[in-house]
Amino acid sequence: MPSRSPILPTDDDARALARALLTRAQSAALAVIEPATGAPFVTRIALGLAPDGAPVSLVSDLAAHTAALRANPACSLLVGDPGPKGDPLTHPRLTLQARAAFVARGTPGHAALRAHYLAGHPKAKLYADFADFHFLRFAVTAGHLNGGFGRAFRLTPEELLA
Repeated sequence: MPSRSPILPTDDDARALARALLTRAQSAALAVIEPATGAPFVTRIALGLAPDGAPVSLVSDLAAHTAALRANPACSLLVGDPGPKGDPLTHPRLTLQARAAFVARGTPGHAALRAHYLAGHPKAKLYADFADFHFLRFAVTAGHLNGGFGRAFRLTPEELLA
């Protein structure tokens, strides 16, 4: 008997839900590969969107995940928080597979990215210009939406960032 894929055809509702989760996210779980051990490492980061819709963050050189991303930019982000009631696994969540790129000060686009990020994260103005802090852009390579029980979808970067 052939097995049935649990992944549903991606439709407009799935695309809208994925974009809404990404747009509302103020933080994300970030998964990286620890350089010294090759083991997965997960942490929580502040998350925003660049003017073009790409996920971005502001990270410190003091953080283990920053060193991990410098060694290997492949990473994953998880957005979507469980609601206050019910089984957390019934609430929608979006996993993004991505490659992180550091945005150096003085490079084209840095000032616009800084201004846009700080508009959504005003408290970050306190430390955004410290020498050990850097902006990251996440180039999404794939999206995996779990819209709740029995509602799994795969999304392309174009579907997520449209």
